[in-house]
Amino acid sequence: MTTAATTGSRQARAAATRQRIVDAARELFVSNGYRSTSLRDIAAAASVSHPGLLGHFASKDDLLAEVVAGFEDDNERAFDLLAAASDSGELIFADVARRNARTPGYLELFAALTGEASASGHPAHERMRQRYARLHRLSTDVLEDAALHGTIGADRDVADESVRHSAGWDGLQLISQYLPERVDVVQTLEEREALWALPYGWRDADSPDPSSTAAGPLPPVFGEPAVDDSPGYEVGRRRRAQILADASRLFSQDGYGDTSLRDIAQAVGVSKSTLLHHYPSKELLLSAVLSERDSAIRVRSESTHAERASDALRAIPLGARVSALDEPGLIEVYAVLSCEAVPAMHPAHDYFATRFSQAIDYFTELFRLARIDGDLPEHRDPEHEAIWLIALWDGLQYQWLYDRGAVDVGAHLRAHLEDVLPS
Repeated sequence: MTTAATTGSRQARAAATRQRIVDAARELFVSNGYRSTSLRDIAAAASVSHPGLLGHFASKDDLLAEVVAGFEDDNERAFDLLAAASDSGELIFADVARRNARTPGYLELFAALTGEASASGHPAHERMRQRYARLHRLSTDVLEDAALHGTIGADRDVADESVRHSAGWDGLQLISQYLPERVDVVQTLEEREALWALPYGWRDADSPDPSSTAAGPLPPVFGEPAVDDSPGYEVGRRRRAQILADASRLFSQDGYGDTSLRDIAQAVGVSKSTLLHHYPSKELLLSAVLSERDSAIRVRSESTHAERASDALRAIPLGARVSALDEPGLIEVYAVLSCEAVPAMHPAHDYFATRFSQAIDYFTELFRLARIDGDLPEHRDPEHEAIWLIALWDGLQYQWLYDRGAVDVGAHLRAHLEDVLPS
């Protein structure tokens, strides 16, 4: 005879098993990445059989949805509690970031998912798109209250500032995973909140006018140019170019982990052995894809011929607009791979750690020169502005990938730089 107590005991055991599976999935998604984690890995970590796991979750996608929903529910409750406990007009973003930093696995998972799920076929794509909409509404509410109470400059566009702030926040979370000793999310957000109190494009009236001559010379664009020095005929160079183009497209759609050399060979229309003749390993092919992307960006950056640091910085929005219109694939592969490579074991992790470090050094020097020239106001710190610009740029690109018709990356970068480098 089945009693109520027996039924309750079974339900309790089932609930405990389900929670154990979710906890194991969260730890593995954080440490290894979603794409590199299999259901069998999760079953083993949760001490259940593979069929037993499937009795609770039909797919890895369902598990990811459960993990993300748990984090998001906790985060929104915390946001509401902080907002309710704060004073009128108080900015709470740094406090929310502080709470996120104390939540095991939160930053690692969302830093990775932000870019990974930007591919439309990713199981978390729609959930992450909805997350951006919710964050925008929450941020706008906080900023409108802050504007009403004079906490932020009255002439600031609250809706646009909300988009840029959430974008920069996402970018910071990613960069901090690669450079934890150099990028502090909470401290950077606190510094941004302090700058919001000033009017848009503010410069001290006693500041000297910008100099007529540039401090220069400008630093060289970071990254090494890609050179195809492989021996062979023109047909071989065309074949390698086609391999890189198709590999880049597949990496941006399915990620590095879920794309096989056989997939790439099939897309190119060659045998796997022919593919291996040009690129002996998947890791070398990944390195070539990243180098090709850097080379394209380097060529475009060097074509600006700017003489002043401020001119080089103000040219960034145009380059971002060109990328969105003419080279969206470069944005897609960067977004997916930079976030997928967050786990230290990923073959591209060191590449992105180095790239972020070089980018910060490069833009810090540009902002330092701009301050010497008198274009960057004295109250702005060059390294802080460099980190925020990179984070904002990346974050805006992620948002654009989720809603290309609603986010104008170039326009937002232009508005930001007009605030930082007032004419």
